[in-house]
Amino acid sequence: MAASPKPTPNIVPTGKVAPYSEGAEAAVLGSILIDGGALVRVVDLLTPDDFYLPGNAIIYAACVQLYSKGQPVDLVTVTNLLSERGELQKAGGSGYLAELTNRVATASHIAHHAKVVKDMHVRRQLISAAGRIAENAFQTARDMETMMDDVERTIINITQQSLPKNFVSVVDELGEAYKRIERLHEHKGMLRGVPTGFTGLDNKLSGLQRSDLIILGARPSLGKTTLALDIAKHASLKAGASVGIFSLEMSREQVVDRLVASESNVPLWKLRTGRIGDDMEFMQIQQGLDALSKAKIFIDDTPSPNVLQMKAMARRLQMEHGLDLIVVDYLQLIASRRNSDNMVAQVTEISRSLKGLARELNVPVLALSQLSRAVDQRDNKKPQLHDLRESGSI
Repeated sequence: MAASPKPTPNIVPTGKVAPYSEGAEAAVLGSILIDGGALVRVVDLLTPDDFYLPGNAIIYAACVQLYSKGQPVDLVTVTNLLSERGELQKAGGSGYLAELTNRVATASHIAHHAKVVKDMHVRRQLISAAGRIAENAFQTARDMETMMDDVERTIINITQQSLPKNFVSVVDELGEAYKRIERLHEHKGMLRGVPTGFTGLDNKLSGLQRSDLIILGARPSLGKTTLALDIAKHASLKAGASVGIFSLEMSREQVVDRLVASESNVPLWKLRTGRIGDDMEFMQIQQGLDALSKAKIFIDDTPSPNVLQMKAMARRLQMEHGLDLIVVDYLQLIASRRNSDNMVAQVTEISRSLKGLARELNVPVLALSQLSRAVDQRDNKKPQLHDLRESGSI
């Protein structure tokens, strides 16, 4: 019986042969050869690299080439193309192609077989990545933060390969858009994003939108942190949002004190000094503590982390507790990995990385930023975009 040439067994560190399914690969190719139209159902999922057997990869590549040119895809056309390219024998010969057409009676299950082929490819990639990770771990001179970010990115890229990558037709989305608009119309006050608790702001923004980077700028000591913490507290307590706070300026104890003061409506200085006036204020504090005990607010007060560290912590928080909003206090205190004295370039790099984080995790990122002194030196004190310190491309 003709067969596709097999590669040299790929032995993984466990001593096992790399996983693959000869039957699934043959079923996909057989389905295409008996029904060229079936290729449409898998061409956006499979690439030639997904096939473990080299001959099968060659055959699939030929099928895709014919399809891309609008030519018929069947046993005769594929055999002729491979012969013209001098690859027929590498693919297993004409006998193997003919045998593939007998492996399946119908092309109706091609999607299932294609998924098996893809899953096996992902498994092989994970095994290969694990080997590279182990090898890199022995390179003690390599920067640990960079290596950990590479590890996370590698795993994420591999797992995302199994997801469908399709353009979405606007026509197909119109129905969902109408339902969304209708739902918002029927439930007045309902927000699409994470609520801030400030009615005027929520009415204009419909909450903080997923994948957005929102910059909250002001001069020092004007209440940026207080406002951001109020937004985080409201989002968690009133909307059940899971909030991650990167507090680069204050310790977690200071952040918690501010949250308690805000929720209990007791002045912060009294909490700091312990000069609580009466039993009523103690009761207010207890009520505030009880309310905050239900909040899904998580604080990291690592001083001057870089964006790679923040990404790793945010990804972990999302996996363990979910994540709906990230607060960064504040942007200029994030350490840059760029070896440059140009603060504009550093802040530009950091802001772009935060935007990438918002897109990657599909959450809004609320980043606090200092304003330059220029706003104090002019008659019109209304802040402008160019007042953001080292604003760059923010």
